[in-house]
Amino acid sequence: MNILVIDDDNLVCSSLKIILSADPDINVIGSDNNGAAAIELYEKLKPDVVLMDIRMEGMTGLEAGEVILNKHPEAKILYLTTFLDDDYIIKALNIGAKGYMLKQNYESIIPSIKAVEMGQNVYGYEFITKLPNLMNQASSSKIYEDHGITEKEYELITQIAEGYSNKEISETLFLSEGTVRNYISLILEKLNLRDRTQIAIFYYKNKQ
Repeated sequence: MNILVIDDDNLVCSSLKIILSADPDINVIGSDNNGAAAIELYEKLKPDVVLMDIRMEGMTGLEAGEVILNKHPEAKILYLTTFLDDDYIIKALNIGAKGYMLKQNYESIIPSIKAVEMGQNVYGYEFITKLPNLMNQASSSKIYEDHGITEKEYELITQIAEGYSNKEISETLFLSEGTVRNYISLILEKLNLRDRTQIAIFYYKNKQ
């Protein structure tokens, strides 16, 4: 089984290669410390599994994973990180990663890689209790993505749902009232809604 290891900490990267190479079924065919290199090495080496960090200089592991999976949906990416972050987990789920584990669970790394290589999805114990709620959040997030709603537009939607006036929104988000009105017009058009009330209803209807 050929593995590509990507981690921004060279010491961690070296340690992972030593741990993995101790298993006769695993061959570390490449390693580097940034997302851009991960994309380049995947194209060149076509590993069975990519074991990748998330927070890295320049391009994150999630950004690199998304590029790889958009071009190669069959790619098997297992994230290994120190951060138990809901947003990271949701993004990993959305792009189609095969797993997400904490680095401190080093004894589970090799079994997890083998499970991913066999086509299974692997999430560490810390994530199991989070997954049902996170899946709901991911589903809700996808609804807005499908309508082309940007992060700034989503901020406005939440403010409208909480009953803020245009003036209050402009002060909270540091925008002019004219800009707020323009954003609201775009939101109404994208969601095919008539007015602010319908925006609020849409928000609460799709809130998980």
